[in-house]
Amino acid sequence: MTTIATQADYRIYDAGDVVLQSGRTFPAMKIAYKTFGTLNADRSNVIVYPTSFSAQHYDTQWLVRAGGALDPATYFVVIPNLFGNGLSSSPSNTPWPLVGDRYPNVTYHDAVRVQQRLLAEVFGVDKVKLVYGWSMGAMQAYHWAVAFPDLVERIAVVCGSARCAPHNAVFLEGVRAALTADPAYVDGVFTAKPVRGFRAMGRVYAGWALSQAFYREEVWRSIGFSSLEDFLVRSWEANYARRAPEDLLAQLWTWQNGDISAHADFGGDLQRALKSIRAKVLLMPGDHDLYFRVEDNRRELPHLACAVLQPISSIWGHRAGNPFQAPDDAAFIENAVRALLED
Repeated sequence: MTTIATQADYRIYDAGDVVLQSGRTFPAMKIAYKTFGTLNADRSNVIVYPTSFSAQHYDTQWLVRAGGALDPATYFVVIPNLFGNGLSSSPSNTPWPLVGDRYPNVTYHDAVRVQQRLLAEVFGVDKVKLVYGWSMGAMQAYHWAVAFPDLVERIAVVCGSARCAPHNAVFLEGVRAALTADPAYVDGVFTAKPVRGFRAMGRVYAGWALSQAFYREEVWRSIGFSSLEDFLVRSWEANYARRAPEDLLAQLWTWQNGDISAHADFGGDLQRALKSIRAKVLLMPGDHDLYFRVEDNRRELPHLACAVLQPISSIWGHRAGNPFQAPDDAAFIENAVRALLED
């Protein structure tokens, strides 16, 4: 039974007991979500904007603004928080015995299926104008288009891919290893705050999320940092320490196992899964992104019925797709998304 409870500036959708792709049951699975704008009479102005790795809606809602591509005066924007982000069902808020390595692995297929139920049961929505996402949000956009081909009209895949590439997975292994090398990680459980792990994870991640050119040109100075060490400590070490470490591990698993074809309908055939997509697709990789590569999207493109590839030319690397500190990149993305919505 659907229930909604107000929590701060967001709401909770209770999906009940959900049987996951793995066959395990996740009891009382919940999505935290926030909406912007007004649903129109025929429910045709819906934009779904899933969150990225470790992000909560607070971190991404800056893109929903008056005059922007996701203008709440025109669209009804729903930001569903991805499982494992600390607001929706996550290891940090799920009671025993589903703790540590007993927590059920949640796939993107699991996530978008519950997100679709939220839209249908709470708002009566049976058509989505656009699913927009960056990074893990972009991978969710792809999964939406595959899972609900008759429901989704458009997707914007910003610095994301249909399948987590092998090199991307190796990068994430380094992140995972840095975090779990902390002495507080014992038998699959964090017994205390992993201070060393957070520091190591932040520094590993900093070398991947931004390009060589970003560091060579010392762009960090333009966003308020006095030295490279200052940038690493106050930005990267601090960023992930905001989250519960077990939540980060859960989302890393979801990311590494992201694959639109990892479903009984496709049996791992990525080309067939891509060909099943009926939505108009905007692929926007960053041309300096070190782990969601332009080449991944270029290989996907021939198998999509209606798609365009528009790389973001930016030394911000992966962060070019979340350009709250890079106005030129933000303008480029918003212009492309406007064109997609008006098509």
